[in-house]
Amino acid sequence: MRHCLHILPNFVTNGKSRGHGPLLLWNEEKKLADTYVLTAVTGGMGSGKSAAARFLCRRFSVTCLNADAVVHELLQPGQEYWQLIVELDSAFVRQDQTIDKRLLREALFNDASLRQQINEKVHPLVHHKLLEKINQESREHGRKSFLIEVPLLFEANWQDMYTRVIVVYAPWEKCVARLMERDQISADEAKNSIATQWPLLKKALLAGHVVDNSGSWLETSLQLLHLGGILWGENDRIH
Repeated sequence: MRHCLHILPNFVTNGKSRGHGPLLLWNEEKKLADTYVLTAVTGGMGSGKSAAARFLCRRFSVTCLNADAVVHELLQPGQEYWQLIVELDSAFVRQDQTIDKRLLREALFNDASLRQQINEKVHPLVHHKLLEKINQESREHGRKSFLIEVPLLFEANWQDMYTRVIVVYAPWEKCVARLMERDQISADEAKNSIATQWPLLKKALLAGHVVDNSGSWLETSLQLLHLGGILWGENDRIH
């Protein structure tokens, strides 16, 4: 049952069909869903998903993970994603053996075929690493409830492994403006970057919970406090 904290525009946009996750991880996902309470936070570039995830993590007793942080780990010299990029094209590798992320990001945004090729190999790596981290937190600290920021949740077809999905929504124009300001890029660059992901409204319509981040941060914060109370209970709030 969808729990909408704010009314969204009454229209539907078209997006690309979702890909298929690795079948070999299906049993692990099923076991994960039966063992833990996993809440995913997703959205689009400039929608405010990272700020929303940080807010919830600071105010509620839930273990927090971040898929982008996992990607960063895997890009370190010698790691799996790093090895993949080195084999693909050494032009992305700096003299100190680190990956030139800006150059790689530009190449991925400008080449849909390359982006698909990379995503098909990287998504399973990130997925497996997240599973490892969840199981490790459970073994070492007894954690059972997790909040995980996953920017490409729907694009990677990972939504079924999560108990609950939160989409942080903002109108396209606001996302473009925020991305321009954050990354100091042109309007065309921001639009092209956003176009590489599913339309945000399509994600919102598939989510169990939607937070509207189109207004002030105070308005968003009130929604997040309300939603956190529903998901984790007032007793789990950190005062």
